[in-house]
Amino acid sequence: MKKTIQILGIALVSLVVSCTQKDKNPEVNPKTDPMAIQTPVDSTKMNSVAGADNSENSLDWDGTYEATVPCADCPGIKTTLVLNKDKTFKITEEYLERNSKNEDTGMFVWDSTGSIITLNGKTSKYKYKVGENTLT
Repeated sequence: MKKTIQILGIALVSLVVSCTQKDKNPEVNPKTDPMAIQTPVDSTKMNSVAGADNSENSLDWDGTYEATVPCADCPGIKTTLVLNKDKTFKITEEYLERNSKNEDTGMFVWDSTGSIITLNGKTSKYKYKVGENTLT
C-alpha cells in the first residue's frame, strides 16, 4: 500500500501594537491575565505516558510513502521513503526535469512522544510526524 507525505506551509502572523502607552509599569499576573507571556511547551520533548496510545505503537506506520515535494528551482522532487519494522529506512529523491537522483539508507528513531521520527542516514536528517497512512 502506498502512503503519502504531506508538506505543511508555515504562515507568518503580524501583530499590530498600539503606540499609546497606558501605564508605564502595569502589573501582570500570568495566572489570571490571558495576555501574559507564557513559556511555550515543546510537545516533542514531553515524556509519553506509559501505555498511552501513540503513532509508534498504534499505527501501521511501516511501508512505502510517496510524494512530489516542492523544489526551489525545478518542478518538484519525487520522494519515495520506505520505513521498515526494524527501524531502517531507504529514501530516494528524484529531481524532476533533471538528471539528479539521491538515495540514502539508515536508521530512524522515535521521539519520546512516539509521534515523530528522525531519519539518521549519511545525508538524510529529516523529521516526520507520523499519522495514519501519512507523514508530515
